[in-house]
Amino acid sequence: MTSTTSPQSARTAARFQLARGLFHLVAIIVITVWGFLSWPLPFPGIFTGLGLLVLSVLLWALFLSPRPVLRVDYFAAALFELMLLAAAVAALLSLGVFWLWPALFGVAGAVVGYLTSRRTR
Repeated sequence: MTSTTSPQSARTAARFQLARGLFHLVAIIVITVWGFLSWPLPFPGIFTGLGLLVLSVLLWALFLSPRPVLRVDYFAAALFELMLLAAAVAALLSLGVFWLWPALFGVAGAVVGYLTSRRTR
């Protein structure tokens, strides 16, 4: 009998995981930049930006990283991923980016997350 996972399938899964990680990284950066720019600097802006950075990285590490600290079912992990992407889309819209780009970012991130989770099952 042959193995059910081929090298081509493993490479494709690794590419999807890399794309998913890049979407998560961009989402965390956008949320952090929004935190810095949405409030007046220096006092509330710096604390808000750093606080949102810590909170988003903490939630990513707990639930969405390749080896998460807390194992949850697929539905909870998908919910956290969609919340992260939705926060990034809302931050982009609040920063004044034309609505098409945040919408494309959110849809593409959700599709890549879905395809990646389907391949890891």
